[in-house]
Amino acid sequence: MKKMSGMRWPALLALTIMGCASGVVVAQQSDDDIFAEYREMFGDDNPAELIEWQGEDLWKEARGPKQASLEQCDLGLGPGVVDGAYAQLPRFFADAGRVMDLESRLVYCMVELQGFDKAEAAAKPYSGRGEEPSALEALSAFIAGRSKGTPVAVPQDHPAERAAFELGKQFFYLRAGPHDFSCATCHSQSGKRIRLQALPNLTASEDARKAFSTWPGYRISQGTVRTMEWRMGDCARQQRLPEMKFGSDVAIGLITYLGVMAEGEPMDAPGLKR
Repeated sequence: MKKMSGMRWPALLALTIMGCASGVVVAQQSDDDIFAEYREMFGDDNPAELIEWQGEDLWKEARGPKQASLEQCDLGLGPGVVDGAYAQLPRFFADAGRVMDLESRLVYCMVELQGFDKAEAAAKPYSGRGEEPSALEALSAFIAGRSKGTPVAVPQDHPAERAAFELGKQFFYLRAGPHDFSCATCHSQSGKRIRLQALPNLTASEDARKAFSTWPGYRISQGTVRTMEWRMGDCARQQRLPEMKFGSDVAIGLITYLGVMAEGEPMDAPGLKR
């Protein structure tokens, strides 16, 4: 990661806040333009790189009751193969007997290879504000980064993979909760916004490809990397639905649905998010 011309983080944060404030005052400047300027200011740098390095250390570190690393974890392309693996997830894993996304697969490997208790490994998948990234966030950033440039190719060969897609599609259009919202309420029309935030049309290939290929992403407003499962859960929260269970079939189904919609897009994660 290159140095940022001697600019200190507080100064950078101040510039960011000023940029966001100007977007509120100047009506013709969109939210997208503001964050395009932010990304341009970073150039080729992304704060997520720091978290990717933490994830690589965790991947190689001997941890857990078995004092083993994750270097023999099979992410779908063979034990220990990381390059390109994220672009082909979620997928069916015969050893687990189910479709898994990256995060649920990492928990599986933590249990099987490192000896962690499953409840312990999945107890806190996401960090709180101001906290260090969780193990799953750091590992997700590292592994996703190793698929950069690889076309998205979420498999649909196994019946369980096709069933996951259908479940995700069904939930995407399911209207529920106190506001009778579905995912499609916000994400099935082009050119729509909530306040200053642009809403991608995830039923359109172009928007779905751009969205899927840039998660996990460094969330500017939260100062850390957030994963795809976090994104699904946060959408459910905004719909005022019950909390989405980590590693649930619904979460993995939604990610499968979006991944299939994004087929062929080169991965560009971790992205830089609002």
